[in-house]
Amino acid sequence: MVTVRKFERNKFLSKFATSEQLKCSLFSFQDIKTPIYYMGSQSLVDNTAVWGLSKIPEEEQSLLDALLLSQWEERMWKGRFRYDVTTSEIKVISGRGRFLAQLNEGWNMGYIPKVEDNRICQQIDPFIFHCMNHDEELLFCVVNSEKTNSEIIPAASVPNGAILIIINATPAEYGHVFLVPWGSNRLYQFDVVSLEMMLRVSVETNNPSFYLFYDSTSHAASHLYFQACYFPDHLPVELMPVDTFFADGRTGTHISTVMDYPIKALLFECTYNIKMMVEVMSETCSYLREKNIPYSILISDCGKKTFLFLQTLATSCNLSAWECSGYFLFRSRSEFDQVTEDAMSKHLSAVSLDNEGFQTVKQLCFSIASKLAD
Repeated sequence: MVTVRKFERNKFLSKFATSEQLKCSLFSFQDIKTPIYYMGSQSLVDNTAVWGLSKIPEEEQSLLDALLLSQWEERMWKGRFRYDVTTSEIKVISGRGRFLAQLNEGWNMGYIPKVEDNRICQQIDPFIFHCMNHDEELLFCVVNSEKTNSEIIPAASVPNGAILIIINATPAEYGHVFLVPWGSNRLYQFDVVSLEMMLRVSVETNNPSFYLFYDSTSHAASHLYFQACYFPDHLPVELMPVDTFFADGRTGTHISTVMDYPIKALLFECTYNIKMMVEVMSETCSYLREKNIPYSILISDCGKKTFLFLQTLATSCNLSAWECSGYFLFRSRSEFDQVTEDAMSKHLSAVSLDNEGFQTVKQLCFSIASKLAD
């Protein structure tokens, strides 16, 4: 059950800022009031937790989903986006893989806000800095709560430890947002805590069209952030066959290889308790960082499926998580019209981790999962 209550008391962000940081215009953040979504205290990594925190029937829209879409659509009506993404042309690329292509002449993958020329301010996450000076782009915040049930505060100062939901002014799809951790203990690396938080967001959104993405090679890699948007249909990678190499009936955890796909990918699934899945993924990603292996993550199916795409540093560029998933954006009409499955398959395979490296990662996943299952 989700409830709405009036704002009673909150922590000002200035409490967690240094005296020097308070001189930065960023910390006018404390004057911004925004909706706060508090997620219930039942933890996804609790041994007794069952899947589906919100207990919302699949056919019923969740409050978090309604909040996100209503806030995003309000900004769209106010003209906060550089173009109307709903008018973009989308097609299925002919071939067995059924890759998707979108023509979007205004899209800019490199859209990252810039901070002011100030040493202190430059230490601040560029997304957050931009949000402080353009507060209309902050839709709301998501925060963990000690209460059992989730609830919404209509307007309050941003609390420490929040996840800021910020619009992407150059959206790749409907509902495109950044999810940016904020606070004195904010997260800078992908780990158990950040993965659990994103999975909880996916679960409570309770919409199979809602997808979460993470790229380890983003140009703002020093500042952790995720992205999310809505796709009307399954992404191509979700339709590929898989070969399961680890299964644990007690927790409902399965780890599989995505077969017949151009880029090396693993699928982590859980139908009951995700404690093991979260820990296996976290340890695996820690290994990948140590070995400088780029990776991307896709969370789909209301948090039940997480894809891990493994890339190589041997190329001059890396692909985004939605590109790894089989969804490609084009700014040129000629490129959009002439795109072929063969070209996109080569595009994916060119950045893929090699067979030897992939087998090492698989063995690591199996070893970690087996130890945790004992």
